[in-house]
Amino acid sequence: MDIKQTIRRQNLEDIEQQAHKIAGMMDRIRSAMLAPTAVKTAPTLKAVQMADLCGVDKSKIAYRLTRGDLPAGEIHGNSREWTMAQAQQWARELRAEHLRPSGAAGITITVANFKGGVAKTTSAVTLAQGLSMRGHRVLLVDLDPQGSATTLFGVLPDAEVETEHTAMSLFTGEQENLKYAIRPTYWPSIDLVCAAPLLYGAEFHLPARQARDPGFEFWRVLDRGLDLPREDYDVIVVDTPPSLSYVTINALMAADGVIMPLPPSALDFASSAQFWDLFSDLCNQLVRSRGKDKSFEFIDVLLSRVEASDTASSVVRQWVLEGYGDKVLPIEIPKTAVAATASAEFGTVYDLPRGSVNSKTFSRARVAYDRMCELIEQQIEAVWARQVAERQILETAV
Repeated sequence: MDIKQTIRRQNLEDIEQQAHKIAGMMDRIRSAMLAPTAVKTAPTLKAVQMADLCGVDKSKIAYRLTRGDLPAGEIHGNSREWTMAQAQQWARELRAEHLRPSGAAGITITVANFKGGVAKTTSAVTLAQGLSMRGHRVLLVDLDPQGSATTLFGVLPDAEVETEHTAMSLFTGEQENLKYAIRPTYWPSIDLVCAAPLLYGAEFHLPARQARDPGFEFWRVLDRGLDLPREDYDVIVVDTPPSLSYVTINALMAADGVIMPLPPSALDFASSAQFWDLFSDLCNQLVRSRGKDKSFEFIDVLLSRVEASDTASSVVRQWVLEGYGDKVLPIEIPKTAVAATASAEFGTVYDLPRGSVNSKTFSRARVAYDRMCELIEQQIEAVWARQVAERQILETAV
């Protein structure tokens, strides 16, 4: 068939009909994926998984069950299973030394990249899930108007998200802190600030406020808006748009730590160079020109979507290691069918029940994400330890 014969012009009515068609499909797809209640549920854990999570032998789990001071879970067939909320109680008890100490503040981590398709949202959501499983209370702030992280939590940005569920009211100045927008999720110990296409409006409101008031610092809005939530959460994870926008700048300026997912491809590496170049210029214009400074507790580069069989990627991997040095986390997130399966089901590798996919492939992906969460948790703990030590020095001096 000659493609020229099938082409017809598309007017605005055609585009509107297309939008309604896709929206209707999304409703049906989500209903099918999340049937029968259209509400996601967190997976359960068995004894071996509980032991791995808590860093103890399986025998320790059996012993603590005899004491009766932690949730006993339920027997299903020949095995015992715990809900995610119950497993988190065990983690908080058996991993107490890893939790936020008294006198330490919540840590804000921004996941950012100049380019889409680098597993940015997947990294942000799996980090939130992984840290919550380890006993931390987590807030995920979705600032990407596409709302991909919001969708992964079972909420449709177009149909179920209003302005008051997003950071938009903070950016317009109607609200001064972000607590108004926080909502619980299906995953225990993770709360969410949603995103929706209406967030694109922040790219107009923030510069307009700056133009009206020269003393206004548009890049500090999110940082100040998170002051109160930092008291309630151990970790705040921020997912950003794939651009260096006004909103992304806010997210970076609010961050204690930054994670950049980076696939080992030449185009992605070049894009990352542009990102840091532009961000450096903006910092000089916005911060240093006013006699101030901004520091980060850590900046991590996470090799993502890595294909072991791709020989060309090994060359770029060396570029990444040479260019970013010790900022590169010693773990690579593989590009696997598991990730594609999870994504198709509006979830992550942590949402998939074991046995639902090839066990070897699942294990490879799960181990990589577990290690990512472990490495980032270690950096968070180091920040908390430094905060406590500095506070003790101040108290001693007084």
